[in-house]
Amino acid sequence: MGKIISVSNQKGGVGKTTTALSLSAALGVLEKKILLIDMDPQSNATSGLGIDSNEVSFSSYDLIIGNSIASNMIIETNSPNLDLIPAKIDLVGLEIEIVNKSGREYLLKNSLEKVKEKYDFIIIDCPPSLGLITLNALTCSKSVIIPIQCEYFALEGLGKLLNTIKGVQKVHNPNLSLEGILLTMYDSRLRLSNQVKEDVKKHFGNIVFNTIIPRNVSLGEAPSHGESILVYNATSKGSKSYLKFAQEIVNLN
Repeated sequence: MGKIISVSNQKGGVGKTTTALSLSAALGVLEKKILLIDMDPQSNATSGLGIDSNEVSFSSYDLIIGNSIASNMIIETNSPNLDLIPAKIDLVGLEIEIVNKSGREYLLKNSLEKVKEKYDFIIIDCPPSLGLITLNALTCSKSVIIPIQCEYFALEGLGKLLNTIKGVQKVHNPNLSLEGILLTMYDSRLRLSNQVKEDVKKHFGNIVFNTIIPRNVSLGEAPSHGESILVYNATSKGSKSYLKFAQEIVNLN
């Protein structure tokens, strides 16, 4: 049965979608069967895999609303062993639509029950907020990966996210754990990058992943070509880093 992992940080620009997409692709290359669920209204994970969200019949919006079964929404991608449930702009109004629904926190969990056993990992790209969509993702997940950029204000808002995770553990999902904190956008030449790395490791110790994702031009370019980093430039530093990270995730599980 697939382990569901949410990639979450309400702070934008931390490499959240890049991590969800690249980790999914790297796990696929390691011969794991992966489902990536794009829960971000910006649908960057969807377009980053070359899928036009305007041309899909069903999306993660329908998954939560229950307009169809999950298996009808799954799209094969051009990345090995990687399937996708895409996002569309209609996710923007979703939280208002479900706010008065009974069991609103469990809608995603219920919708995924019948497809879980088909995958080794299900990766959820959460929106950059701590609203009902992220709550649904955390309620159905086994663990959370938190990307943090090696830049100024890196730890800003992290306490709020960790409190949200504790709240979900207490009320909705006692099995939820913190998979770890992933340092992204690291530049070894910059004193600030090294300072942030040391601060995060000092504060959080062994919950920080060994793998550190560097700043890399190819990582920025790949989505505009509709390809994962491993398809776009398999020999790049970014590609090698995410393969190393995927192996670390496999070893932990």
